[in-house]
Amino acid sequence: MNANSTDSTDSTSDTSTTDSSAKTPVTLLGLGDMGIALGRAWLAAGHPLTVWNRTPEKAGPLTAEGARAVATPAEAVAAASGPVVLCLLDDASVSETLEGVDLRGKDVVNLTTNTPAEGRRRAAWASERGARFLDGGIMAVPPMIGIPETGGYVFYSGDRALLEQHRETLEVPAGVTFVGEDAGHAALHDIALLSAMTGMFAGITHAFALVEPEKDLDRARFAGLLAEWLGIMSGSAQDLAAQLESGDYEEGVVSNLAMMATANETFVATAREQSVDPRLLVPFIDVMRQRVDQGYGDEGLAGTVGLIRSE
Repeated sequence: MNANSTDSTDSTSDTSTTDSSAKTPVTLLGLGDMGIALGRAWLAAGHPLTVWNRTPEKAGPLTAEGARAVATPAEAVAAASGPVVLCLLDDASVSETLEGVDLRGKDVVNLTTNTPAEGRRRAAWASERGARFLDGGIMAVPPMIGIPETGGYVFYSGDRALLEQHRETLEVPAGVTFVGEDAGHAALHDIALLSAMTGMFAGITHAFALVEPEKDLDRARFAGLLAEWLGIMSGSAQDLAAQLESGDYEEGVVSNLAMMATANETFVATAREQSVDPRLLVPFIDVMRQRVDQGYGDEGLAGTVGLIRSE
């Protein structure tokens, strides 16, 4: 993971101090695995923490460490003098949880997984209720929270003044990467990166399916080779970005689409020889072949981006 962005002050905090006298209070709604991890990080850093969860028993681990649990979201929000952090199931859960709750003058930080459109609608919804709003996309799993060396971070978008006011507090669980005042951009970055990860997982799964029948093959060594190769190939993201930016889809191309499309035939043939269903590869292979058939065989992959867009 990489927390670099156009925001040059991205960082993670030092949570070594536990003096709560000068620490910003945090109100946290939602205590699933991620919510618990966030709460523990703030408590360890000395932030007074008020928590609410639909199932009250889930607050137990945090109250044992010093958090104050309340019975309703309205009570939690009313008492908030710092950020109100939402870490709920989905956008519908946010609506249900905060239905009728007075948000005037509050700072709402939404770390609930949503879509870009939901992030924008939620920002407008908060503004109508007199609240400032940040949307966030967490690029970490719960064990990474509160441990800066793991590299976890959160994409934030929306009200930058809110972010800067509470930056020190928000940096406690994970690094901060601001991606713009369009409230939908945190979710967009989050889902784009996770979508790329899903494609990578598909490739890894296919690769292991190919080698699985070979009983004398060292899987641990193969995994090391695979991880190294994927790391090297990840640099192609910069090449694709440059081509999309310039509009020259042949710029810097080393392996063109025509060559890749020919190699793809061997990939499919090998899969069948190894009794592997190639369905994890075929959709992208088909898009590449379509672009070649349109006469763009000298390009890199940038031209395939337009093929999979619906507008």
